[in-house]
Amino acid sequence: MNDFINELQLKIERLENEINFKNGLISILSHDSKELFGTFLWLIEELEQKTISEEDFFKLLPQVKKDAQKNLQTIQDSVAWLKTQYGEFKIRPVKIMVIDLFHYLEEKYAAKLKEKNIQFYFKGGHNAFLTSDRLLIEYVLDKIFNNAVKYSFPGQDVYLQVITESDQVVLSVIDSGMGINEKYLPAIYTYGNPIFLGTAGEKGAGLSLKIVKNFISLLHGNIQIISTEDNGTTVSLFLHKFIE
Repeated sequence: MNDFINELQLKIERLENEINFKNGLISILSHDSKELFGTFLWLIEELEQKTISEEDFFKLLPQVKKDAQKNLQTIQDSVAWLKTQYGEFKIRPVKIMVIDLFHYLEEKYAAKLKEKNIQFYFKGGHNAFLTSDRLLIEYVLDKIFNNAVKYSFPGQDVYLQVITESDQVVLSVIDSGMGINEKYLPAIYTYGNPIFLGTAGEKGAGLSLKIVKNFISLLHGNIQIISTEDNGTTVSLFLHKFIE
């Protein structure tokens, strides 16, 4: 009887987490869309009514561009998550060389790494591998690495580290950037956590890590974030070497 009650409580907790996640996602999409399009409309109307000059209009465009990039990222993150919620989505395990994941990130972020003069290094065995869903693991590493670059200062280093322990693979993205104040860490996956600007003023919606945690649970893994303000962040993924 106790086992049945415990199982029921776990199911209720999972459902509550899913509902909170979906409600938060809808709230973010609704708020950001209104904010972005409202700003666009306001600027155009002010220009049409000549209440702002063309010079002031163009001065405001860089900020509008940043807001648009942030909202586009929110939409892309939401679409990635939705793909796992509808239809016949299933985990598709394939053998993935970790060094290939490093090269994937290195190529995708080549321009940003160059812009910030950040060096990206691989630590661990070049033959290390895991069997996982490529779509999910690439998304997860993409978002974690994006944060590492965003919150690193020019000239700093970022690492992708792999450690293989028996049937477990630990992937870590390590930076020595801004770090996170310890008081914010307990709420890192909630919608109440504040949004921080990157070292070059990059903006985000604070949605990626929430979806990352959701995806890691789909892979039956765990995520750990260790961070110290002004000393950087290490995000580690604890994954089974093989999943069915």
